[in-house]
Amino acid sequence: MSAVPRSEKSGRPGKAEKSSGRFRRMLDRLSSSQEDLESEELQEDSQASGCTRISECTDRQIVKVTGTLRTVTLRPRAGVPALEAELFDGTAPLDVVWLGRRSIAGIEPGRRLIASGRIAMSHGRRVLFNPKYELRPLGKE
Repeated sequence: MSAVPRSEKSGRPGKAEKSSGRFRRMLDRLSSSQEDLESEELQEDSQASGCTRISECTDRQIVKVTGTLRTVTLRPRAGVPALEAELFDGTAPLDVVWLGRRSIAGIEPGRRLIASGRIAMSHGRRVLFNPKYELRPLGKE
């Protein structure tokens, strides 16, 4: 008896290989955590919209990024109000800061948006100050 499967002997992929591939993908999706699945979906969305991945952004680079807002907080900076949000695209987090703002309609946790501007590094984290932004429709989520 040979250790090589019958489909490999003939050089053609067999039906068992195709179904095991589909089965493997389904099993991987079922065994993945919800966070892993959301990260994968966010990465696909970022690539489809033509945006830069946050993990690839470098200091002082002008970028266009997309992702989901994880947190939104009001945190004063030098006595001036500042609305801070953490944007996540499945690869890395990015702090988005609107100086002089206490709130912005539509900026809330769980909301998807596209932001563009110049990246800065602050305390080892990527930050985007006063970006141009576009809220993504709620129906796509």
